[in-house]
Amino acid sequence: MCYFVVINMNIQYYGHSCFKITTKSEGKSADGVVAFIDPFDKKIGLKPPQGKADVVFVSHKQHDDHNNVDALKDSPVVIDAPGEYSVKGINVAGIDSFHDDKEGAQRGRNTIFVLDTEDIRVCHLGDLGTDLSVKQLEKIGNVDVLMIPVGGNYTIDFKEATKIAKKLSPAIIIPMHYKMKGTNADISDEKDFCNEVGNCPKEKVNKINLKKKDLEGKNMEILLMSI
Repeated sequence: MCYFVVINMNIQYYGHSCFKITTKSEGKSADGVVAFIDPFDKKIGLKPPQGKADVVFVSHKQHDDHNNVDALKDSPVVIDAPGEYSVKGINVAGIDSFHDDKEGAQRGRNTIFVLDTEDIRVCHLGDLGTDLSVKQLEKIGNVDVLMIPVGGNYTIDFKEATKIAKKLSPAIIIPMHYKMKGTNADISDEKDFCNEVGNCPKEKVNKINLKKKDLEGKNMEILLMSI
């Protein structure tokens, strides 16, 4: 007798560039695997993420609004550099990039993370500050869910974000790193990006559950998330 396990991915937004992804790959425990990306500290004006984590991804160690690993419990595995990884059943590609358009001279380097789990490919661009090269686009590959900064100033702005999103053409786009209630960062809100792309929803959600079949037929569908 064959048993089929229905698996799905849960994505929760904590604000800024921080997401919690709970995933369960086949053969893993029923409790699933908990991954955080870019946990921030309280200096940005929001409540830092809390809870247990199996793995934490940090796009750049040099800024406190992305590297607050100590806020999380259970001594998680920390991945904060480019490379190829397999951790807790998640296949990961860390892709080297720049935090500015001066090849890192102003703000240093940034790691783009591409996570493959449950047949879903998630790309978190971190604090990307410039366009993607052909080589970087090839390494990222076909994306199902794209987490992209849109607030400008410290990262790409809404126009650059739109161009990059069109190049990657994901099923779902989740804007991040923009001005929201409580944050004190000198960045723009998501409205310019929404106006540029033209199909942002009126309502925001805090978390979503995704299965591969949910992505069928979707192309650059914007998902706005709240905290």
